[in-house]
Amino acid sequence: MPGVFNDVLLSLEKANMHLNLPDGIYKRLRTPRRSLIVSVPVKMDDGTVSFFEGYRVQYDFARGPAKGGVRFHPRVNLDEITALAALMTWKCALVDIPFGGAKGGVACDPTVMSKDELERLTRRYTYEIGMLIGPESDIPAPDVYTDEQVMAWMMDTYSMMKGYSVPGVVTGKPVSLGGSLGRGKATSFGVVITVLEALAHLNMKVEDLTVSVLGFGKVGYNAARILSDAGARIIGLADSKGAIYNPQGLDIDEVVRHKREADSLHGFKGAEDLTVDELISIETDVLIPAALENQINGSNANSVKARIIAEGANTPLTAEADELLTSKGVFIIPDILANAGGVVVSYFEWVQDLQRFFWDEPAVDARLTTIMKRAFKEVALISASKKIDMRTAAMVVGVKRVAEAVETRGLYP
Repeated sequence: MPGVFNDVLLSLEKANMHLNLPDGIYKRLRTPRRSLIVSVPVKMDDGTVSFFEGYRVQYDFARGPAKGGVRFHPRVNLDEITALAALMTWKCALVDIPFGGAKGGVACDPTVMSKDELERLTRRYTYEIGMLIGPESDIPAPDVYTDEQVMAWMMDTYSMMKGYSVPGVVTGKPVSLGGSLGRGKATSFGVVITVLEALAHLNMKVEDLTVSVLGFGKVGYNAARILSDAGARIIGLADSKGAIYNPQGLDIDEVVRHKREADSLHGFKGAEDLTVDELISIETDVLIPAALENQINGSNANSVKARIIAEGANTPLTAEADELLTSKGVFIIPDILANAGGVVVSYFEWVQDLQRFFWDEPAVDARLTTIMKRAFKEVALISASKKIDMRTAAMVVGVKRVAEAVETRGLYP
């Protein structure tokens, strides 16, 4: 059965219809450069040893060191990691930062593991992929169910292997270990910048804009908070257990307080409890899917009533859903553009680590804003000039830059 990587290859094929790349380069861009599968033995708290399967895929590094997150999730597999590594390749090229694309992960359920077990898992996984990663070769970052603490363990493990501190081996670290100010909200801030650019592009205003957010982790929460502060009305929120809806708007701080106490959005006073699919079908100006991939698919895409979709997550729309919604005139800000803020500020963090010179948060935000606005305008221009959707236009921009680097460097030997 075709997996998520197949959808990525379909997007690449659509982009190549407008690029007409030489056959050798096109085949090269369809194939990951390196794929590593490792066994990760972990001593559990009860004294037993469990074995987990881990992955690190470097899709392409023609434009610079490979870059991409590490996720801990039960559904992690090689197909998913390969797809995400490919998307990182196009994403880094689209925002024109000097990285290639990579991704990693471990198939595990971190929600049932203790902190000590997660530390042992992280350290052993880092050791197993240590032959690939490094500040000049491949720089991991946080992703699903990984965070600053996991990056700190990875950085420390790699540094112990080298015999000296190497802060630039990962990004998304605590500031005390060389992390960048502004990194925690960077993905969300990038989503918001592209939403605001889309509003200007479509002659819409943020005041009283209605927004629904699928996923209430770091990306979903910060996107909702920033848009609310900008004047938008957040009418719907969803987490893994369900959704809440209030057409008059939700108080984000109160929702956070409720979720902390109840471990769920459901039951929030002053809001109606819904299923996630019911929230997807609510009429809203902007829908931000910020959870896992394939959340909007053939079974629910037809019920979407949003005018704009900003993909805070990676591949939250299946190829079928994307085609259906595009044909309905929904303005889709694709993942490789909408959520690129995280990798842009990861690039800033890497630069700061290498220079041992750190910027204040306003400088980080200003640089991020400049890059995201430029990328949106480039994609919108290609979309308009070639009369193609934003996803295909974004792929055209990103893939073209990678292809140019591949062609210029040539084939060794």
